[in-house]
Amino acid sequence: MFKKKHDPISDKAQALNEQIAALEAEIQRLSTQQSQTGVPAAAHPKLRSTAIPHGPTLTPQASVPPPPAPEEPVFEKVESVMDRRAEATLPEHFNELGVRKYDLAGAWQRFKNQFRGPATTNPKLVSYLAAGSIQGLRPLRYEKRVARNRLVAMVAILVLMLWGVIYFYFRSR
Repeated sequence: MFKKKHDPISDKAQALNEQIAALEAEIQRLSTQQSQTGVPAAAHPKLRSTAIPHGPTLTPQASVPPPPAPEEPVFEKVESVMDRRAEATLPEHFNELGVRKYDLAGAWQRFKNQFRGPATTNPKLVSYLAAGSIQGLRPLRYEKRVARNRLVAMVAILVLMLWGVIYFYFRSR
């Protein structure tokens, strides 16, 4: 009944620590095996630095003229949102005077999209944050509750102030 909640992040960290320990044990075993076989240090392969290239180096030449400037600028065709909208319009979207008909369903969707946040790129992280399984961060439901309580308190204060103003207005008349 009073069991601690399952924390997937700590489980993953524990699994990674076990893998690290296994790799370190493998490294230790191989190094002791190498020292026991008596392989001399000269038998190891030589490693070459890649920081300095081997071969001829190029020196800058002052006599090379700069490349000629182009005569005219080169522009690319960029497709904008307006171009796509213009292609998507059909003759039945306009009335007999050439004015665009009002699309009630489309207007409602645009209105709803104003209040909707952008789509998440990492839904798993969002579910972890909402559940409060990452230690040190408050759960999202707690933050929503705080914001909702703050809104209710502000509305109550606004209603009380409005009621007071109306009360004093009618009292003075």
